Amino acid sequence: MSESKPLQDLTYRVIGAAMKVHNTLGPGLKETTYQKALSLEMETAGLSFEAERPIEIFADGTSVGLLYLDHLVEGQLIVEEKAFSHLLTNEEVAQVITYLCATGLNVGLLLNFGRRRLEYKRIFPPKNVERWRERLNRYVWKPTHTPSVNPLAHPLT
Repeated sequence: MSESKPLQDLTYRVIGAAMKVHNTLGPGLKETTYQKALSLEMETAGLSFEAERPIEIFADGTSVGLLYLDHLVEGQLIVEEKAFSHLLTNEEVAQVITYLCATGLNVGLLLNFGRRRLEYKRIFPPKNVERWRERLNRYVWKPTHTPSVNPLAHPLT
């Protein structure tokens, strides 16, 4: 008896939507173009999703920044889109693993629209999630302006 893969049907539907987008647009466009087109195609396919879903990251109980998921599908699948002319690297895979660790979700899908054929990878969290959580800072968006703790600093007016 074969074991079913987590969210296999959902990932299959998203990959199908991504293939339609890639077949229509081809390679060579910006990532945001594919992201918008994938949103439209998933909507047509009847999938619920959130685009650019922010995930707040905390360190010692203090918010230190945000991660942005390209798509969170059906509240349980992270979808990260790329538009690279090169094959996906371990760095892009690590980004999705980091997102899985930050959210506690079990499956991510990494898509690359930038090649002649759509490249995709199903990704799962590591056994040691805590070690990966230490890597979060690499992908956290932090505001460029933070209030000064210097009592001599002049506030911006």
